[in-house]
Amino acid sequence: MNALSAIEKTANAMQPDIRIVECPRDAMQGWSRFIPTADKIAYMRTLLEAGFDTLDFGSFVSPKAIPQMADTREVLKAIDDLDTSTKLLAIIANLRGAEEAAQYAHIACLGYPFSISETFQLRNTHRTIAASLEIVTQVQELCLEYGKELVIYISMGFGNPYGDAYDKDIVLHWVQELHQRGVRIISLADTVGLADTDTIAYLFSHLIPAFPDILFGAHFHSTPHDWEEKIQAAYDNGCRRFDSAIKGIGGCPMANDELVGNIATENVLYFAEKNGIPVSVNKEAFQKASVMAERIFS
Repeated sequence: MNALSAIEKTANAMQPDIRIVECPRDAMQGWSRFIPTADKIAYMRTLLEAGFDTLDFGSFVSPKAIPQMADTREVLKAIDDLDTSTKLLAIIANLRGAEEAAQYAHIACLGYPFSISETFQLRNTHRTIAASLEIVTQVQELCLEYGKELVIYISMGFGNPYGDAYDKDIVLHWVQELHQRGVRIISLADTVGLADTDTIAYLFSHLIPAFPDILFGAHFHSTPHDWEEKIQAAYDNGCRRFDSAIKGIGGCPMANDELVGNIATENVLYFAEKNGIPVSVNKEAFQKASVMAERIFS
């Protein structure tokens, strides 16, 4: 599987449809009981049949930190025979993880959580923002060498519950820093569900015109009642890449104990259908995956 083509890296405004990044890794990583590897493999294979733009399938991080993802290598070995247009994305937290993930031909994207909250960056990856920026530089060089695409998740992109400084100009500043280092896919992450529609609209309406060669995405966490207004605000202001998880399960286990869930993929599909927006998802495979999710996450 190749990394993103030049056409796929064009400006957000040129994208007519919604790209869905299905995030079973995010759904699974904080689950209280270990999900059997065989169940993960069957689930990932069905999700790949559904034809999402990208599948955030696993992570190359310490099994002590995220024990649920300790079998990522086994899962990858069992799904890399599928002929699919879906890009595989693996989360990494340091250069060592990136170096290992880069060796796998079927991984197209490496995802790195870059927080603009010093507190959360230390909590999530045990390093400062400055040290994380150096990791970004090193991983970007690695991605260029191996033909991968680096996806940066700007954690706490819509607010900060820890008392660290936050405003919209801080977000713009760090996007500029990442852009200078060659990053061309950035997803703003609503890590603890703080995003409001005014902030969402402001950020996407300013970032997308200012950085036309960056593909911006949204990784929202939300309560069941306010998911649609968040997607609407992002979409109306040019965002075309949305992370979601079937049933709305998941969230970062490093944030706090009262996280709201991911945006449910079925809600993203409902939004697209309601607004006449084309998406490339096989409905039969999606329904099959939804049934599997009911069992896996019971």
